[in-house]
Amino acid sequence: MWQRIFAVCALVPLLGGSAGAATATPVTASPIATFDEPWALAFLPDGRVLVTEKKGALLIHAIGGRPQPIRGVPNVAYGNQGGLGDVVLDPEFARNRLVYLSYADAGPNDTRGAVVARAELVLDAEGGSLANLAVIWRQVPKVTGTGHYGHRILFGSGKLWISSGERQKFDPAQDMKSNLGKIVRLNPDGSVPADNPFAKQGQVAAQVWTLGHRNPLGIAFDEKGRLWEVEMGPRGGDELNRIERGRNYGYPIVSNGDHYDGRPIPDHDTRPEFAAPAISWSPVISPAALIFYTGSEFPAWRGQALIASLGANALVRVAIDGDRAREVERIALGRRIRAVGQAPDGALYVLEDGPGGRLLKLTAPH
Repeated sequence: MWQRIFAVCALVPLLGGSAGAATATPVTASPIATFDEPWALAFLPDGRVLVTEKKGALLIHAIGGRPQPIRGVPNVAYGNQGGLGDVVLDPEFARNRLVYLSYADAGPNDTRGAVVARAELVLDAEGGSLANLAVIWRQVPKVTGTGHYGHRILFGSGKLWISSGERQKFDPAQDMKSNLGKIVRLNPDGSVPADNPFAKQGQVAAQVWTLGHRNPLGIAFDEKGRLWEVEMGPRGGDELNRIERGRNYGYPIVSNGDHYDGRPIPDHDTRPEFAAPAISWSPVISPAALIFYTGSEFPAWRGQALIASLGANALVRVAIDGDRAREVERIALGRRIRAVGQAPDGALYVLEDGPGGRLLKLTAPH
């Protein structure tokens, strides 16, 4: 099987952190399967992997076999950044067989918004199907446009976490009547926990854990149980943030980037009441997904953040030191990287973006 070995080191100028040390990790990237605009992956306990394709397909793939379709996926509003998004397993999947999907959903008058649904995954010899699918969360309100859905899904601390983009509308990120531009915390059935920071406000505000985000496309817990997210900034200012209960991360009032039309945005250090990023990137890396690595293939990476980067065509490795972080390496992979995931056996995989996007297994040369 075709393989390619990468070894890249870089000193990268950072804002909110120090320059990364010059390091070089040889990495072998082995193609496993090819997909059409893949967006996310999730591993079953038996090592098979679920992969979403943005146009609306959910596939199951056994390493060494061929992808097979999962039937019963709902219709999605495909276009630009919209379509079928994330897929995650319920923490009790071995017992309840539940999976969660996010996708762009069409509304009246050409409006759209992200939703999260859950369903039972029923597997068979031809792939499988989704049964009893039900929507448990919606972006409010649906708006026009086809960008910044966010809609990454995560389980942790017994709760369901959803990253919700501000849909390129700016102000909703600060509006508590909307869940756009927020990190949302729910119970697994979609109900609102009574101990959420804004629960007493009721309505959609009760869902909110943090606000002031632009397009959060990666969300993960570190080995200490702390929550982090990566989001795309405007022109400059991509961010890695430690997510803390009830904090406001400032967008669009502050950012370490500027608007695409050239209008300046005050930097984070001008408004200390807003939570500042652990790192911001200018030029941007266009982050698309985030995990914390716990495998053994790359021992030096354990406990570090791995960010799928669209803009850098790379996997970006970040070391965490308390509340601070620093980039230490970019593993250049030659194409836009949409997702990164770790299998139950600790193996590391990435998904390339776009038509013909491949699932790659990353290993250390032996």
